[in-house]
Amino acid sequence: MGEFVRVEVEDGIATIRLDRPKMNALNAQMQRELIDAARQVTQDEAVGAVVLYGGERVFAAGADIKEMAPMSYAEMSAGHSRLLQDFAKALAAIPKPVIAAITGYALGGGLEVALTADFRVAGEGAKVGQPEIQLGIIPGAGGTQRLARLVGPSRAKDLIFSGRHVAADEALAIGLVDRVVADDAVYAAAKEWAAVFVGGPAIALRAAKQAIDRGLEADLDTGLEIERTQFAALFATEDQASGMKSFLEEGPGKATFTGR
Repeated sequence: MGEFVRVEVEDGIATIRLDRPKMNALNAQMQRELIDAARQVTQDEAVGAVVLYGGERVFAAGADIKEMAPMSYAEMSAGHSRLLQDFAKALAAIPKPVIAAITGYALGGGLEVALTADFRVAGEGAKVGQPEIQLGIIPGAGGTQRLARLVGPSRAKDLIFSGRHVAADEALAIGLVDRVVADDAVYAAAKEWAAVFVGGPAIALRAAKQAIDRGLEADLDTGLEIERTQFAALFATEDQASGMKSFLEEGPGKATFTGR
């Protein structure tokens, strides 16, 4: 339990809760606490899915500019830029389905947190964007890479070059978010989606996530080899044996999985 980041587990769903009023500005301490939270939910076998949530009013308005503004090139190059990358990598590496529940603003580092998730649910009034260019910098926690992979390079350049805020309906249209719901229903919708994965074949879900994510970073032949090795490895699991046995005896959708 950190000062600004909490992990709450209920019914197999872990909520990583950003809680640094008023705007969840992501200072260095918060970034380190997010690394700890990612490690915690990864190691907790009771957790089947994860929700990233900033509260009812705001997801995260960005990095802590007051903290970064006085930093020198040497300070940023040697330390803080690596922390920015590390906390986002830790969230992206959670080997379980992760859903970002976006209320209010998800800007700069806030959007980069959301981009580490597998899925994004946004409120109707949400605004997302990468406004770093307006500060004379660029995204530093993965925005130039994850955003381009999600919406394509042209749209990513539009958002990053302009720094403009994107409303929820446009974000949905370009694939930046996956669902838009009423502002007061965001967290419930994310948890409902996360619940679909709880009790599922945890090892197969992990393998699928790793195959997709690693494959996107490689050429097709390498991606296919990643898929092949992950596929074959699942035949050493109890879940594969019980899943196929259940299918043959009872039909699809009735298997019970143990995560082993």
